[in-house]
Formats: sequence, structure tokens, C-alpha cells
Amino acid sequence: MTVPPPIVAPSILAADFARLAEEVRVVEDAADWLHVDVMDNHFVPNLTIGLPVVQSLRAVTALPFDVHLMIDDPRRWAPGYADAGAYNVTFHAEACDDPVALAKDLRSAGAKAGLAIDRDTPIEPYLDLLPSFDTLLIMTIKAGFGGQRFIPQLLDKVRAARRHVDTGHLELRIEVDGGIAADTIEQASAAGADAFVAGTAVYGAADPAQAVRHLRALAERAAPGA
Repeated sequence: MTVPPPIVAPSILAADFARLAEEVRVVEDAADWLHVDVMDNHFVPNLTIGLPVVQSLRAVTALPFDVHLMIDDPRRWAPGYADAGAYNVTFHAEACDDPVALAKDLRSAGAKAGLAIDRDTPIEPYLDLLPSFDTLLIMTIKAGFGGQRFIPQLLDKVRAARRHVDTGHLELRIEVDGGIAADTIEQASAAGADAFVAGTAVYGAADPAQAVRHLRALAERAAPGA
């Protein structure tokens, strides 16, 4: 099993929305990506931010944006985030009837393409689609709510994905999102994840930048082959 160096992506869902630009700058020198959760109050019950906020934030930081679309009809909306300068745009398998076609659209628009798998969705039907993607985001909670407890059983999906990626020699980031903190990131890393979304664990810390560095060190130490 070979796993690339870990990526830590602070989630601004846990940041102070009244001070978003400042909150982004606080982690700018420590984070690898900035995770942006877009929820539409349809695919998931909550409503967060949308394209105008992403466009505004793009002007204040050089961090790569890891946009996670928890929305209906991603085929309609996802390319706009690529056009706005997102580095990676991830949409949910459950919301899209032709994930490969949308992945091609995103890549054509200049972004990397990510596929998200929610808590209750089996991963096996999607494994053969992975060559069309750059990121596989495996939810370790139920999508749509911040602050939930990590569900260790969902790491079985991470293990299955890592075996598939390694067997097929795919270049694909395996990202986990949900309850990632100092007491859970090592489990996720050992299972084969190499990108980690952390919200409360970063923005709830006294020093968010140091929290990012600590999480990365834990992930590096627990990675297979480390």
C-alpha cells in the first residue's frame, strides 16, 4: 500500500462566517487546501454558502479551494465553481445520474473532479468509475451537518478504495470528511486516507494553524508504510 503525503483541508463550515476572510488567513500558512461546504437545503437539510462567497474568498487567498457540493443537480451548478477558480470540485454520487460526464465537464473547466460517497451509500458500485476522478471523498458521518461524531465502521470504505486505487495504480486522493480530529485522524490515515477535512478540530482550537500542523503530523505517523 502506497499513500502520498497527507493533505489537511480546514473546513470553513466551522469558521466564524462574519469573519471569513480573516479565518481563511489564519490557516493560510499551514493548510494544504481550504474545504468549502456548499449545502442547498434540498440534498441536505442545511443551507450554507454558494458561488458568490467562493468568488469573494478566491480574491483573498492563494489556498487551493476544495469545494464539496452537497446539492441537487450538480450538473447544473458544479462547473461554475470550477470557473470561479476552485482547485477541486466534489459532488455527490447520490445526486448525479452520470458522474463520469460531469467529471469530464469539471476537468474541461480547469478543475479537478471529486466524487463523494455519503454514509449510507455502498462504495462498490462506484469503484470502476474512479479513473475518471482525481478525488474520492468518503463521508465518515452523514452529510449535511457539522460537529457530528466520527463513525469508525465507515473506514471499511476507505480500505476498499485504497485497495482498488493501489491495484489499479490510480492517481487519486482518498479524502475523509466528518469528525476528523486528533483522536480519529490516525485511524483514517491507517485505513488508507490521504486527505483530511477538519472543521471544529481546526477552528475550535486556540491556534488553528498549529492544529492543522498537528493533525498532519498525526496522519503522517499513522500512514501505511510510515
